[in-house]
Amino acid sequence: MRHFAFLDPSVVEALFYRPPEEIPADGDRRLLATALGATLYAPGTRFQLAHDVRRQTAAGVTSMVLCLEDAIADTEVAAAETNVVAALRDLADDPPRSGAGMPLLFVRVRAVSQIPDLIGRLGAAGAACLAGFVLPKFSEEGGEVALEAVLRAADTIGRPLWAMPVLESPPVINRETRVEALGAVRRLVDKHADHVLAIRLGATDLCGLFGLRRDRDLTIYDIAVVRDCIADIVNICARGGDHIVTGPVWEYFAAAERLFVSSLRVTPFEQVEGVDGEQAVRMRSALVSSDLDRLIREVVLDRANGLCGKTVIHPSHIPAVHALHVVSQEEYADAETILTGNAQTGNAGGVRRSAYANKMNELGPHRAWAEAVLRRARAFGVLREGDTFVEVLAATAAAAASIASVGSVASVGSGGSDRREPAAVHVAAENAGVL
Repeated sequence: MRHFAFLDPSVVEALFYRPPEEIPADGDRRLLATALGATLYAPGTRFQLAHDVRRQTAAGVTSMVLCLEDAIADTEVAAAETNVVAALRDLADDPPRSGAGMPLLFVRVRAVSQIPDLIGRLGAAGAACLAGFVLPKFSEEGGEVALEAVLRAADTIGRPLWAMPVLESPPVINRETRVEALGAVRRLVDKHADHVLAIRLGATDLCGLFGLRRDRDLTIYDIAVVRDCIADIVNICARGGDHIVTGPVWEYFAAAERLFVSSLRVTPFEQVEGVDGEQAVRMRSALVSSDLDRLIREVVLDRANGLCGKTVIHPSHIPAVHALHVVSQEEYADAETILTGNAQTGNAGGVRRSAYANKMNELGPHRAWAEAVLRRARAFGVLREGDTFVEVLAATAAAAASIASVGSVASVGSGGSDRREPAAVHVAAENAGVL
């Protein structure tokens, strides 16, 4: 798959110093996990599910989860299973394209027994588009069984399948059991490291255990009990950089009355090159009015706290998440300086002055950071000097407006039902989230 494959080659050339690479599904595990980006969840009951997957892939989605768990009612499970099997068979006959390959498609199950059942109903041919399974409520109890079920499913279809455990159960967040529970999870994912793509966070479930729900004016890091849990998950499960932990879901996608002033600065939008200044400021206003400025802040905090990628439930979230994962020229230069310095010194340590003359790069402490930046650079690309995520959003918006001219489409997110709207309004607002 390849990020920003929907952009015109001339736009990619103008925007990127180093364009995103094609990321093979059977390549380096941590690189592939980094490339997950904004993983869009869709209820397994979605009408025309295969069509939705193709449409969202064309608009820039590189990973999706077809959900058989919390996104559907208990009474809808059988119908959702049938719908997901039919969609995957349809997609296998005519695969969606993300660059030269396919997006990563997962099924989130609610019971381990669904894994062999779905594989049996799909067969090897029907499972051709399936990348793996998302395992909810993952813990030591039942975790080994779930991972073994994924391995057996892979053996059945004759190719590897990925597992993505979700941490969202009481032992993970309760203070008295957390360290032991996370230690057990770490041992399990270490044991099955070749098959565990990434560890996901179920922030909604974790909040629900305490009767909490973050307001649209807040980020998950303002909810202290969940913030502390995220810190311990990163400390134990992501320590050493062996495993990627993804960012929690942002659950808002409709404008409402604001309580606090936006922290999204005007200056980056006023200074954007290649876009009319007034248009760029309007773009910022649209982000704020749609609460996407809070999403942007949360993604920045995700990255600062060691998380990569994000769970999303609405297409309007995707452009912002992906734009914020593109590497800046300064990040890239510093990362190269650090890794080149380590190669020259045989990892003996020391410091190197940043080419931007604004910081010192410590070769030892910053090595893991530099390696993560280069993985992100391969997956999302490196911007040209002076460009920011605003330029990426502007390019995405322009591409979405172009896509809009082909016809009317409907939302794939878990909120809302299929509907018809004027194409130029709906696609630009939904797929770009900035117009």
